[in-house]
Amino acid sequence: MKLHTTVRAAVAALLIAGCQLAQAHAYPTHKTPAAGATVATSQKDVVIDFDDSLEPAFSSITVKDTHGKAVSDGKAVVDASNKKRMSVALHSLTPGIYTVSWVAVAADGHRTQGHYTFTVK
Repeated sequence: MKLHTTVRAAVAALLIAGCQLAQAHAYPTHKTPAAGATVATSQKDVVIDFDDSLEPAFSSITVKDTHGKAVSDGKAVVDASNKKRMSVALHSLTPGIYTVSWVAVAADGHRTQGHYTFTVK
């Protein structure tokens, strides 16, 4: 009986530890422009908010047109007053589909990445 209680406690501890590790990654909570959105040619930047603070030296956003040409104006920056927000300025956009690729390294070193598209009309 005591062995079963010890085993149950150990399993519960492992499950709790696993949940905490899963939350250590930074995932997007809001994107501007949003995935699948249609925006005007006046779009000036891409902004992504995450659910965890980012390590600026290792996090990035790139934006490319349908020909694979980068349209980002400089490197992505993590907001100094809000470490969960990263943005990148854009060159003038022409109508077409654009792909946003992001890499987010949380302050604890965990890395996530993803991509999405938006359309300029």
